[in-house]
Amino acid sequence: MTSVTATANAVPRKAKVGSLERQNRWALRGSFAALSVFVVIFLVPPFYMIMTSLKSSAEISAQKGSPWIAQNPTLENFTYLVTNEQFQRYFLNSVWVTGLVVILSMTIAILAAFSLSRMGFKGSQVISTGVFLTYLVPPSLLFIPLFQIVGSLGLINNTWVLVLLFPTLAVPFCTWIMIGYFSSIPRELDEAALIDGASYPQILLKIFIPVALPGIIAATIFAFTVGWGAFLYPLAYLYSADQAVLTIGIVRELIRGDVFAWGTIMAACVIGAAPPIIIYTFLMDYYVAGLTAGATKG
Repeated sequence: MTSVTATANAVPRKAKVGSLERQNRWALRGSFAALSVFVVIFLVPPFYMIMTSLKSSAEISAQKGSPWIAQNPTLENFTYLVTNEQFQRYFLNSVWVTGLVVILSMTIAILAAFSLSRMGFKGSQVISTGVFLTYLVPPSLLFIPLFQIVGSLGLINNTWVLVLLFPTLAVPFCTWIMIGYFSSIPRELDEAALIDGASYPQILLKIFIPVALPGIIAATIFAFTVGWGAFLYPLAYLYSADQAVLTIGIVRELIRGDVFAWGTIMAACVIGAAPPIIIYTFLMDYYVAGLTAGATKG
């Protein structure tokens, strides 16, 4: 009797397992199908950009053959840009501005996140929330009042204005990332260090920074993206060629009136997009780890 009952119970159990497997299989197929559609949509613009950058002006003007394939690939657009002194200046301006923005933003973000997450002073939670809320303010609403402020400082048409302003965009989000990561580190570490006589700067330098390296890398990537890819602020505050950065230099140098040098423009876009792509390619795991750190922290 017991054997018959066990067999009867096993049949619905097997049917249920088989049904769940079929549902999971169909869910997996649907996910792959949706993901494939989005991958195609996202990859079409960069693919077209690369193909156009490999075309000569004559081929682009002729409009023969498929617009998606370069019939006679050439690197003349890239050669022109690499050897163009003005484009070199744009690129170097972007490099040094981004470097200073990353250093300044990460220094402020690490110190702020450590003090807000571990020192536990009164009002730290309110300040932490306020720091993140400032990131939600659209930059398009800020550049006009900021224009008046930097104008009074005499920094209009000076790349130093970007070094001053870009951290206002990067620091809030970087601080929020670091707060989540610092909060996920066991408090026993800093408590043991305090008992041993370590100061807060020593705890930060010798314990938290090495342990929180993935979070620091994630915040650094974000700060780099802000400094490298911003367009609105450089467009509003810089107007001379020697002070321009890459994002606005492409528009000002390669678009003359109603004449668009599409091949050169696309080549410049490929060069400008290369550093962020390379960084994200090699450091994506750290970026994801830094963004998700502390997600389950109470």
